[in-house]
Amino acid sequence: MNAPYPTVHLKNAWRSSHPWIFQRLVEKPAQRPKPGSIVDVIGVEGDWIGRGFYNGHSRIAVRILETHPDVPVDAGWFSRKIAEAVSLRRDVLKLDEVSDAWRVVHSEGDGMSGLVVDRYGDLLVVEFFSAGMFRHREWIYEALKEQFPGCRFHSFADEHVQKQESFDYRGSVPADPAIITEYGIRFRADPAGAHKTGFFADQRENREWLSRQVSGKRVLDLCCNTGGFGVYAAARGAAEVVGIDIDEDVIEIAKGNARLNDARIRFVQADIFPWLRDASNAGDTFDVVVLDPAKMTRDREQVIPALKKYLDMNKLALGVVKPGGLLATFSCTGLVSEEQFLDMLRRAAFYANRTIQILKVAGAGADHPFMAHVQESRYLKAVFCRVVD
Repeated sequence: MNAPYPTVHLKNAWRSSHPWIFQRLVEKPAQRPKPGSIVDVIGVEGDWIGRGFYNGHSRIAVRILETHPDVPVDAGWFSRKIAEAVSLRRDVLKLDEVSDAWRVVHSEGDGMSGLVVDRYGDLLVVEFFSAGMFRHREWIYEALKEQFPGCRFHSFADEHVQKQESFDYRGSVPADPAIITEYGIRFRADPAGAHKTGFFADQRENREWLSRQVSGKRVLDLCCNTGGFGVYAAARGAAEVVGIDIDEDVIEIAKGNARLNDARIRFVQADIFPWLRDASNAGDTFDVVVLDPAKMTRDREQVIPALKKYLDMNKLALGVVKPGGLLATFSCTGLVSEEQFLDMLRRAAFYANRTIQILKVAGAGADHPFMAHVQESRYLKAVFCRVVD
């Protein structure tokens, strides 16, 4: 054993390999470590369970990082873990051959609960989901510099995370955007000026696959955000592309992304619900419709309302697909399962009086891995279907 860590004790037997241990299972220590401190976890029989972050203010009281008692969680641990994550992307997945934008660390999927890192060229965007990762951010930055010499950083934590995890972070000084390339298509990633990290690399393979089906077609990109699917479609030879989003700021970024690729796209700032009703009433139809809305909820109590909203928007989207056309529909709400999403789509087709043939069910790119015993890291559902009639 190395130098002793503070210890926390469990109230009940622990037989799970999941890295999260919830507050109700943990004895409150007499002297509480600061949120995000590294602790050893001791079972009810005095057995050593693991080593990780403790947070007495969070619903997730412990995030296990290490299950070998002789391995310290220190700067060297972060250096090794991040090197392993980068090696997966570069040496195994060979992502550098197709893009200079990919997820470097995917939280539990890479054994680093509470940390997400995305790469956009020389810009690394670091998002903290736990007090522990925020508390030890200097170790993280140093480990990332080892893998990406000369890189720039932009870091942040969502307000709801800071509240849940009891830490305060206003974010780093806004970084200048980066111009990235994936499958030959260029995009401006602007984490300081757009939602979340400024660009969603998780859809890379889905964008590429769908773009091979659009040559000469009329394409509608709903909830287009910064224009990912629409720009791909225009660059791959679509006859016409229309992008719809309610957010004026992302529409401006999307227009810039179209210009980067000499792509002709008509962008419209609008709420998709009235827009789709008007299009349907006018008999306006498309060969390919993409529907990629934002996350609907983080609250388990709101899953049913979220599914109803998915149902309503997919029913409307199906109403503007030409017979024989394609619908690509997505959900990034992690609390909605693939089974629930497919069942919602079945009902949407029924209410829209359309018959759909499922061609492909997918998710996030392979740089967003998840562990079989930690399904929480899986969130994106992608369904590509042919609207038969």
